[in-house]
Amino acid sequence: MKSAWLKWFGTVFGVAGALLLAINIPQSGWGFVLFLGSSLSWSLAGFKMKEPSIWTLNGVFTVVNIVGIYRWLI
Repeated sequence: MKSAWLKWFGTVFGVAGALLLAINIPQSGWGFVLFLGSSLSWSLAGFKMKEPSIWTLNGVFTVVNIVGIYRWLI
C-alpha cells in the first residue's frame, strides 16, 4: 500500500488543526483531535516509508495531542 494518501491526510488534518487553534474560538480544542489524526497518519506513513525520524516525531506528537485532548476536551 502506498503512503501518499496517508501523507496528504496528515497534511490536511495538521493544517486544519493549526488553523482551529489559531483562531481561538470555544471549539478550538477540537484542533487537537485533528492533530491526533495528523500525527497518527504521519506515524504510519513514516513507518511504511522506513523513516524512523518521521514516525518517532509523530509518535511523540501523538502523545502530546492526547494530552491536549484531555486538557481541552475531557
